Amino acid sequence: MTAEAPVADAQRQRVLDHAAGVWSASSRYAVVLLLLLGIFAYFSMTQPDFLSQANIENLLTSSSILFVVSIGMTFVVLTGGIDLSVGSLLALSGIVLSTLFNDWGLAAPLAVLLTCLIAALIGGAINGVLIGKVGLSFFVVTLGTLSLYRGIVNIWSDTETTYITSGFVDGIGFGKLAGVPYPVWIMVATYVVGLVVLRWTYFGRDVYAVGGNIAAARLSGINVARTLILVYAIAGLCAGIAGVIQAGRLGAASPLVGESTPLDAAAAVLLGGTSFLGGVGGVTGTAVGVLFIGTLQNGLSIAAVSSFWQQVVTGAILIVAISIDRIQQQGGLRRRRGTGL
Repeated sequence: MTAEAPVADAQRQRVLDHAAGVWSASSRYAVVLLLLLGIFAYFSMTQPDFLSQANIENLLTSSSILFVVSIGMTFVVLTGGIDLSVGSLLALSGIVLSTLFNDWGLAAPLAVLLTCLIAALIGGAINGVLIGKVGLSFFVVTLGTLSLYRGIVNIWSDTETTYITSGFVDGIGFGKLAGVPYPVWIMVATYVVGLVVLRWTYFGRDVYAVGGNIAAARLSGINVARTLILVYAIAGLCAGIAGVIQAGRLGAASPLVGESTPLDAAAAVLLGGTSFLGGVGGVTGTAVGVLFIGTLQNGLSIAAVSSFWQQVVTGAILIVAISIDRIQQQGGLRRRRGTGL
C-alpha cells in the first residue's frame, strides 16, 4: 500500500501536468478560434455569397500566401525574434523566379525550386548569420534587410511588373488536385511539416529552448547560432514559397507585393498564441490566426468595406494580439509566484 502510493501520486501528477500543458497551449488561441467561428457565422448570415464554393476557395487561396509566410514567422517568434524582411524577400523571390525563367531560360519546375532554395539561403546567410553568429539585434537586422531587399527589388525590376508566361507557374496559383486548389494543398503541407518539425524533432525542441531561455539553452549544449540560422532560413524558405504562389496568382513578378505581409504575419502568429518573448506557441495557433484574419478580410471585402479600413482593422487586431499576449504572460507569472515555481 505504501509502496504503491508514491507511484500512483507520481502518475497522477504526470497526468495533471500533461493536461495543464495541453490547456495552456490550446487556451492561448481558443478565444480566437471562437471569434473565427463567430465571424464566419455572422458573414454567412449577412452576406449571401459568403458560403458559395467560389468564395470559400477564394478565401483559402487568398490566405495561402499569408499562411505560408506565417508558418515560417512562427519559427522565428518562437525563438524570441521577428522577421520584418519576409515581405520584401517575398517580392524578391518573384523577381528571382522571373529572371531564372524569362532571362535564363530555365525550366519552370527548376526555376521554382531554385527560387525557394535561394530565398532560404538569403534568409539564413544574412539574417540568420547576423543575428545568430554576430549577435546583432533581430529588429535592427531585419529592419535593415527589409529596406535592402526592397531596394534590390526596385533596382532589379526597374519598378516594373514582369509577366511570367508558364503553365506550370500558373498551375501553382490556380490549378487543382482532387478538386482542391494547389495553394490549399501547399498550405496543408506547410502546416504538417511545421507541426512535425516543432513537435517531434530535436530541432523543434531546440527552437523552444532558445526562445524559452537562450542562456540556459547554451549551457545545455544547444548550438544556439545554428538554431537561429536555420530558423531564419526556414522563414526565408516560406517567403520564397509564398513568392512563387504570388507570382502564380498574378501571372507576373511585381515589385509592389508583400509590403503589409510582415505585420499581417506577426498579427496572425500572436493571435495564434505564440508569445512575442518566445518559447510558447506553435503552428496550430498560427493557422487559426491566419484563417481569422483571412475570413475577416474576405467578409469585409464582400461587404464592400474599403481596403483602407481593412488595414485599420488589421492594425487594431495586432494591438489586441500583443495586449492579450502581455496579459497572458502576466497571468502566468502571477500563477508561478503563487505556486512557488
